[in-house]
Amino acid sequence: MATPLSADKVLSALKAEGVKVVEYKSWRTHNRNSAGAWGPVHGVMVHHTVTSGTSASVELCYAGRSDLPGPLCHGVIDKAGTVHMVGHGRANHAGKGDGAVLKAVIAEKKLPADKTADTDGNPHFYGFECVNLGDGKDPWPAEQVEAIVRAAAALLRAHGWGKSGDTSVIGHLEWQPGKIDPRGPGVSMSDIRKRVAARLKQSAGWSPSSPEEDDMPKRSLYETNSYTRTVRPDTWTTLNFNRYYDGKKWVDKDPEPSVLLGPCYYTASVAVKVTGLATGQEFKVRVARYRQENGKYVRASAMPTDSPVNDQGKGHFVYTWTGHVPAADKGRLRVEVQHHGSEPVTVEWARAESLYWPA
Repeated sequence: MATPLSADKVLSALKAEGVKVVEYKSWRTHNRNSAGAWGPVHGVMVHHTVTSGTSASVELCYAGRSDLPGPLCHGVIDKAGTVHMVGHGRANHAGKGDGAVLKAVIAEKKLPADKTADTDGNPHFYGFECVNLGDGKDPWPAEQVEAIVRAAAALLRAHGWGKSGDTSVIGHLEWQPGKIDPRGPGVSMSDIRKRVAARLKQSAGWSPSSPEEDDMPKRSLYETNSYTRTVRPDTWTTLNFNRYYDGKKWVDKDPEPSVLLGPCYYTASVAVKVTGLATGQEFKVRVARYRQENGKYVRASAMPTDSPVNDQGKGHFVYTWTGHVPAADKGRLRVEVQHHGSEPVTVEWARAESLYWPA
């Protein structure tokens, strides 16, 4: 049995994990405890708001709706990765879900498919609503996903969860039949759980740079603009990016294949739009580390390949990797794609968005 953390302890845990936090109105005493129990708690649940805009989303999650009083979660995570605290105690976020899933969360075992709605989850889960339309098109920025990972890791660490598994953090879609959140390009619960598990192996607030320094990552954002790339069959092809975001505006540049320079640790999300695929044809995407050798750059290693299957002749694919680019031999990270069709295909647009920590 896990007793819920006090408001002060929740806040301390989040800040210790390097989360940027904003306290909204009277969040410390804002709850639905009058409607039922709060606790024992067993895990963290991730949602999307089906809204846009930080201010409106935060107020909605604080006040609720006419048919569902607030708070609708404990924290709202905006697109920039800031967590806005809107409640402490019981919140209307989880609803009824599968009791077998709750048992798996408690035991930290593999999650079963959610088939029934027989158990109230509101007493048992901390909830984070994330600002996203939930239409499958609205992207999840790397900063937002990183904040989800850190917020979940903070609460798991504070409770001592995650020692025998990483299923103490789940998505709403894994709890209640019919739910789809979190959904959209750049987010997946399997990726979030892997990254939470990795953080829990480090000390609180860890980053690959000095723990005494600011733990927040730097951002790298590259994109193609009126620049296409032909991908011939059976050949790994490096994508070139011809503009980058300098923190205030987009800057055009000569086509550049590298999206990160070492030494650094990184979490990189890559989005690709491609046309010319045959129905059912795979399109492979990966990031690869290159090193300088005899004045030329050669591939040193590649991360696991994601192979989405196209079903309409074109696709928009988004995947995320986490890794390390060493300083040795001027290491750098590049994006590669491949397919095995009979005809060339065209990458019409691509974006590589990374959070990185100089090593």
